Amino acid sequence: MVRVKKAKIKTGASDRLITAVFYVIVTLAAMTMLYPVLNVIAVSMSSYKAYSTTPWMIIPYDFDFSAFEAVFGSTLLMRSYLNTVIITVAGTLLTLFFTILTAYPLSRPGLRGKPVFMSLLIFTMMFNGGTIPNFLLIRNLGLYNTLTSQILPGALSAFNAILMINFFKSLPASLLEAAKVDGASEPYILTRIVIPLSSAIIATISLFAAVGYWNSYFSAILYTRSQDKWPVQLVLREIILAANTAMLSAGGNMAELNMMSIPLDSLRYASLIVVMLPIMCVYPFLQKYFAKGVMLGAVKE
Repeated sequence: MVRVKKAKIKTGASDRLITAVFYVIVTLAAMTMLYPVLNVIAVSMSSYKAYSTTPWMIIPYDFDFSAFEAVFGSTLLMRSYLNTVIITVAGTLLTLFFTILTAYPLSRPGLRGKPVFMSLLIFTMMFNGGTIPNFLLIRNLGLYNTLTSQILPGALSAFNAILMINFFKSLPASLLEAAKVDGASEPYILTRIVIPLSSAIIATISLFAAVGYWNSYFSAILYTRSQDKWPVQLVLREIILAANTAMLSAGGNMAELNMMSIPLDSLRYASLIVVMLPIMCVYPFLQKYFAKGVMLGAVKE
């Protein structure tokens, strides 16, 4: 029996120095990206006196949650949160449905008219119908002042479709051909083979779509007139605008305001936390799919 010794890699002083410099650079970059988040959290939870003394704080002190009380004190906030959840969930599901149905046929070889369909898909990335035609289309379809008007216009993205087309093309052709030889139909191949192997791209596009729908408010400005159809982004925008107007009317003097002396930056940061917290809670559950090798073991030799 022959024993094979593992070769030891010797690292010199220069290699250790390069490694140390690399870790320092990465640490500084991480701290630079983490600082704004910590500052937002600290300012939103601190009093106006603490904020005016140390606006660059990263640890809150002299705790004051009046900014959050002002944000959650809005009667429209809970309703708008529900609207945003409905829009985000429905929009994400429709985005996946339309994107998969668009990408799978265009990823298959031998599709008739494939260059024409791809050209039309890419054309939508460079040219848009414009605000007024889109508004007239939504109104003529009877979707004006409905939540559907905030969901359908963004349900299919050419960028997401091209990403999924390229991913489907990377799947082993032998695996799909073997299923076809065994008599599997195209819907069966899509639902039982392709989709289970596409967890990474599905999670990625789901996150893209969810963040896009969650942060969207321009569609609500265009296509809704009732406040009970507003998403949370639009309500928070109105809260900040109202606070900004009050600040201007008081000449910047916080003592003259009847808003519990809430600094405008604290109100902005509290609104930012209210908006980004749900996405931050969802992201860790989807992050693992980005680097996971879903194709390992899919094809057996």
